[in-house]
Amino acid sequence: MESLRIIDTWPVPTAAAAVVRADGTVLGTHGPTDHRFPLASVTKPLAAYAALVAYEEGAVELDEPAGPEGSTVRHLLAHTSGLAFDEHRVTAPPGNRRLYSNAGFEVLGDHIAKASGIPFAEYLRQAVLEPLGMTSTTLDGSPARDGVSTVDDLVRFAAEVQAPRLLDPRTVLEAQSVVHPGLKGVLPGYGHQSPNDWGLGFEIRDSKSPHWTGASSSPATFGHFGQSGTFLWIDPVAQVACVALTDRAFGPWAAEAWPPFTDAVLSEVAG
Repeated sequence: MESLRIIDTWPVPTAAAAVVRADGTVLGTHGPTDHRFPLASVTKPLAAYAALVAYEEGAVELDEPAGPEGSTVRHLLAHTSGLAFDEHRVTAPPGNRRLYSNAGFEVLGDHIAKASGIPFAEYLRQAVLEPLGMTSTTLDGSPARDGVSTVDDLVRFAAEVQAPRLLDPRTVLEAQSVVHPGLKGVLPGYGHQSPNDWGLGFEIRDSKSPHWTGASSSPATFGHFGQSGTFLWIDPVAQVACVALTDRAFGPWAAEAWPPFTDAVLSEVAG
């Protein structure tokens, strides 16, 4: 895909990208797709997927208590537990505001580890990484941000989310649907959004502006970006997913470069 060559113009030391369909067909790749990049918050969808496996296995229930008083597993996944961004401190009642929270995902990881009797990083490996053949992906630390992976591995994950084998498709549909609609909140790097819609571990584009996806991305597009200069989006309308990983921290360069790149990818796929 010619559109993927745009990453060569990005002001980053290293970048790799790929586009994949639901059936696993890789439409194109560019750059060192086997290079291991820190994912930052692109770790969260992987952690969320493991949490959903734990739910389907009966280790946890989505609406069982977890985190602050009144909060549940569902609240933690949807950033509505009331926990602060990076502190284990309650700043709002559960379900009241969309407070993007690394702490919430750390509490979630601890909750699943306790329920399953398996350290969360190991649970993630057994539940998601190993079955999908994601042999270059590791979690050494926080389930919110300490994953390391490759474009090749995330292509496998993106294909799985589009055509689930590890989960019931109805569970994945729920994960990409808005939890607690209408809540306001801050999208890190993009400011206040109203509404600030999220599913279970996935951010949902809807009508957000500004946004890190493209002007032509469908409102149903969902995924995540990371402060290490990484992103993964899935557009169910275009029936395609895109992964891009870099080794330069997110900043104005990314906010400027990513949307036109996404539009070029979608245009080429459609054409």
